[in-house]
Parts: sequence; structure tokens; C-alpha cells
Amino acid sequence: MASASGTGFADDTFDGTAQNPTPSGDAHGQDLEARVEGGGVLTKTDNNGQGPSTGPLTPVSNWTPPPCWYAPTYTASEFKKDQEHTWSLESTGPEWDAKQRHHYADGHPYKDFNMAKADKGYWWTAGVNENFPPGWDSCDKETFWVDKGDPPPVDAGRAITTEILSHIAYAKIRVPDTKVTLAPAGATKVNLPTWAWLDKTNFKPVSVTAYVPLTGMSATTTATPKSLKLEPGTADAETYPASGECSFANDSIGTPYVKGDANKTPPCGVTYLRASGSNGPFQLKATITWSISWTGTGNTGGKLPDGSFGTTQDVTVDEIQAINR
Repeated sequence: MASASGTGFADDTFDGTAQNPTPSGDAHGQDLEARVEGGGVLTKTDNNGQGPSTGPLTPVSNWTPPPCWYAPTYTASEFKKDQEHTWSLESTGPEWDAKQRHHYADGHPYKDFNMAKADKGYWWTAGVNENFPPGWDSCDKETFWVDKGDPPPVDAGRAITTEILSHIAYAKIRVPDTKVTLAPAGATKVNLPTWAWLDKTNFKPVSVTAYVPLTGMSATTTATPKSLKLEPGTADAETYPASGECSFANDSIGTPYVKGDANKTPPCGVTYLRASGSNGPFQLKATITWSISWTGTGNTGGKLPDGSFGTTQDVTVDEIQAINR
């Protein structure tokens, strides 16, 4: 995995100057195409896979997105407004409210939500991976102040970087299902090569951008289709190529069958050596492997582990019926 910004906070511009334009919409989370991930991070998914049959990628290694993180979330006035509104609701109880006032307003250690330093820093909060993986609760530090240009406290851990943003974006990528077109369609015959291909219009690069509106830090993670793996659903079958791995060529996998190809070997496909029989159709599994890369502010970027997404479909295989004359 390529090294990114690490703890080089100056490279990611915590001085309030955005290196990349913040996505369209209000700079603090009012973008209708954006989704709040918590901890000051939003994601834009308008270039993601679309439709009800899309699904998340499974990394091909044991890599996992971060369980939690810290990022700039509020200006001084925003945090003051948020907290005072919460206290006005009296929903958290007088004891808790008094403790928070003591901490953030009365000078122990913060006075008046740091309004005197309103243009010099931000309030940071924790964000949590919505799948709640192990360690999701390890970012347990209460909202804290960081001056622009300064790194967060050492005990905070997992301070946001462009690389962490790229991981958050990876977890939000959705790709189309991998139902392949087959010829013959519906049912095939024993020992008859069955052609398989994918509609290339459905298999184009997709991407998600994760960003911190307050600072302009962002990372875009892109998934590009790489190969198709065919698993016939029975050992009594042969795949084309023999490995079952069909590579992309000219933005497409496999070649659509056309009249006159019956005696040709399909570049991507399968031949079943026995009928599916009374146990029902074979479950042909088609899995796309996607290559993952990312780019971020501060000239950061690199590769992330490939991801895969697969689905199964029924294939009925009949015996070839001989005709007696």
C-alpha cells in the first residue's frame, strides 16, 4: 500500500486553505448529494454504481477500512450553537450539562467554546465506521480543539489523513452485479460451448469521494473493472479460458455470440459435461475483480487492495437428444 500523508498535517492544509474545491453545496454539509459519515467527514457517491442490484466490494486481502477516526467538525461558533441548543432541550440531564459547561464554556480548560480563537482552529470529533468493526469504540476522546496547522493531541490517534479518507471512500463504493449474458440463453446442452459476456455499458470505473468540508481535504477512491472469474457450479465442466479468468478488453469482458460462431471456442465461457438433472440448475458464479486506486489533496494517492463482487445465476443443462430415423 502506498504511503500517504501520514501525520503530515501541513501537507493536508489544516490552515483553512482548501487545496481542492469543496464539492458543490454549502461548505458545511448541506450538499444534497453528500452523506455525513461523522467526525466531520462527508462522502459523495454520485459517481457510484447505480440501481438496486449493486453491492459493496470485498477486499481480496484481509485489509479493512478504519473502525473510527477524528476530524475537524465544527467552527467555534457552530460548536457553541450546537451545545447550547442541546442544553436548552434538557434531554441530557442537569449533571451532564453542568459538566459540559464546566469543560467547554467556563474555562476548564476551554472558555466560551474558544470563541476568542474562532478564526484560529476547529473543534474535532470522532467518526465511526457504520459497520461497527472491532475497535469502532476506540475513538472515545470527547470533542477537542486543534489550532490550524497543529497536529491533534498524540492521545487522539487516528487523526484524519487523505489516506484514511480514501479508506472511508472505499467502504462506500458500490458496483453492479455480475449477471452475465449467456448463449445459448435459458438452457444449454451437454458438451455445447456456452458463450458468456458482460454488457460493457454497466462495467465502467466508479468512484466515491470522502472529504472534510472545513479544511478542503479530500480523497477520491476509484474502482476499475479488471477481470471476471467464472465458476460453473460443478466440477463436471470446462471453462474458457481454462483458468476461468476472463480479462477486460476494449472496456468489455467476453465477446457477444453472433450467428456463425457455433463452431468457435468462446473467449469467455463454459462447457458443461453433464446435465443438471433433477437436482435443479447449476449455480454459475460470476465474480468481478476491481482494481482500486485513489488520489487526494496534497499530491497524495496510491493503490489499495483489489476488491471483488460476485453473484450466482441458474444454468439449466440438458442432454442432447438423438433423433432416430
